[in-house]
Parts: sequence; structure tokens; C-alpha cells
Amino acid sequence: MFYSQSSSLSDNQCAIEQHWQVGIKGYIHTQVGKVFYFRHIPAQAKYTLVLVNGRIESAYKYRELLWELARNNIGVVTFDHPGQGYSERLLANRQVGHIQNFKQYSDVLSLIIAEQVTPHTDSWLFLAHSMGGAIVRHYLENTPSTGAKGAFFSAPMFEINTAPYPVWFAKLVAKTACILGKAKDFAIGQQSYQPKSFEDNELTGCDERYQAFRALYEQHNELQLGGVSFGWLNAALSETSKKRQPISLPIGIASAEHDSIVNSQAHFAYASQQTLCKIESYPGKHELLCEEDTIRRAVLTQCYEFADSVTLKETGS
Repeated sequence: MFYSQSSSLSDNQCAIEQHWQVGIKGYIHTQVGKVFYFRHIPAQAKYTLVLVNGRIESAYKYRELLWELARNNIGVVTFDHPGQGYSERLLANRQVGHIQNFKQYSDVLSLIIAEQVTPHTDSWLFLAHSMGGAIVRHYLENTPSTGAKGAFFSAPMFEINTAPYPVWFAKLVAKTACILGKAKDFAIGQQSYQPKSFEDNELTGCDERYQAFRALYEQHNELQLGGVSFGWLNAALSETSKKRQPISLPIGIASAEHDSIVNSQAHFAYASQQTLCKIESYPGKHELLCEEDTIRRAVLTQCYEFADSVTLKETGS
């Protein structure tokens, strides 16, 4: 397999950008506005990954991975969630991350699959990061006959780290604020987009990839998104505190040992409740797909081996 190296990022930028340009891009129309998508499926692709990214992210942020997947003859379909990236924003204040409930995210995912995935491939699985993990889990629990071969989760948002407050208190505050008509306002401690220095960041230990992410958002400020609304927080805490249903599909989980965004212990609790789940832990921060090369390569190897196991089993190879 080909693995992109952080030391070669600058040298490969032209090729990475060229791949982004040749991918099929457009918008689908949903009940929560226009949603941007990117699709690239090689003619003889091994399989296709439906990449469901996290909060504040964009398909454009994942250009390195999209290019890398193409080099490995792997198809990909990805998109920007409602209210972020190149998708239509939901509030007049573009900086506020907002949603009413996670079913809205899941309904968009259903449309992406119906319009951009199943017409183009019958061998596909999920690769979901952070908030994308919560969305995919919601989707799978409510869509028994999905067509997916499996789901691989990278640092999924199965439980939010609400420190220094306990989860029950954060839920109470968010719900009360929504009742008082503050659902579309920034939640306590949230603000407009503010880039942090690499030394203060909670996302990755890879300086090159972190700087590339921040430079991208400075150059394309339409991608910038600030903190969450009380409505988003209420929806997220409600979604992640539900009693979970077993999923019949094979599941793979990559968990980050130094994650301060989500609670990594929730990954192991969830894995123990599933019959077809394998979990691995890595010494990285939250964004394992943008981590230092050694960590990122190990996570992608786990993902590729998982994908091979669920797709090759189907073909009898």
C-alpha cells in the first residue's frame, strides 16, 4: 500500500490538488439546504469508502487522504455536513455550528448514499471520524438494510468530553438554554473560529499536517466554523447518551489514547457490546487520520485490513 508522508506534503501538493480537481464535485438538495459532495471511484476500484468527517471539517481538508486512497485504487465518496464546509449554513451567523437533532445529519447521509454511492458501486463501507462516527452509528441503528459491508470508526464521538463539567450537568444546561429560546446561540465557552498555535492544539501531534489545515482555512475562510450552539450541544448529548442497539455489520474502531475531544473509554464500552467489533488504541490525539506518520500509517493499515476482510469475504477471495 502507498502511504503519504508528512515530510513530502509540500512536494506532493500539486498532485494532491490535481486529484481534487479531477474528482466529481457538486451539491445535493436536502431538507436542510444544499450539501456539497466529492466522489472519485476508479474504474477497477477495490472498494469504496464513504468518508464521513467530523465537526468543523470539510472534504477539502481531506485532500491528502483522498489522493492517497486513489493511489491505492480505492474509491471514495465524501461530503460536507449541513452547516459546515462548502455546504449551506443553517444560521445567519455562519460561525455557529448548529443542528436540531442528529436525525437531520443521518437523513443527509441517506441521501448521499442513495444519490452518490449505490448508483456507482456495490462494494462500499464507512470510514467515519469523530462526529461522523456518531452520525454513522445513528444511521446504522435505524437502517438495517443499508448495503454497507462494514464501518470503520476513527476516534468516534460516542461520548463527548464535557470536562470540567459532568455530562449530566452539560445536558441540563443545554436543554434549559433551548427551552429558554437560546438554541441558536453559542453555547457557554464557544466562540467564532479562532486558530490555535500548534503547541496549544488538541487535534494532532503532526506539525506539518496541522499547519496545512490552518493554512487551508485561512486561505479559504468560507470553510471556517466556530463553536457549537446550545441546540447542537443538546442534540449531541441526547444522541450520545441513548441506549445503543447492536449492529449486525462488522465494525472496526481506532481510538486515540490522548484524546481530549471525545471520551475514549466510551469506545471500549461500545466495542464490548458488539459481536463483530475489533478495537485498537493508538498513542495519538483526536485526529488520528491527520496524525504523525507512524500513528497515521498504523491506523490506515488497520482500516485497509478491515476493509479487505469485509469486502474479500463477500467475493470469496
